[in-house]
Amino acid sequence: MPSKSAKGREGENRAAEALERKGMQIIARNFRSQAGEIDIIARENETIVFVEVKTWTRYGFEDLRLGINEKKQRRIIETAKYFLLEHRKYNEMGIRFDVIFINSKDIIHIASAFMERV
Repeated sequence: MPSKSAKGREGENRAAEALERKGMQIIARNFRSQAGEIDIIARENETIVFVEVKTWTRYGFEDLRLGINEKKQRRIIETAKYFLLEHRKYNEMGIRFDVIFINSKDIIHIASAFMERV
């Protein structure tokens, strides 16, 4: 039985492949800051997309809110800000926060799953 981290890596690989099939360019994977980590950062036309990948075999799609709660969203947003500070060439582009939910048979991509609250 694969470890949790191995399942997560496999899920992130499947998610990255799915994004590339949609024509998105992968810019970074597992980008870290003091605030947290972003699984995948991609570019879709003139939009930078910060993607959280959830690989769950135990829970259903309806339980996604358990894994992407407000605290997790805040960490992703803060890490995205850090990424944009380090990579200023993307500052004029739009941004979006997506979630990809993966279970044993499905890949569900939720574009604009959440947004920064000001």
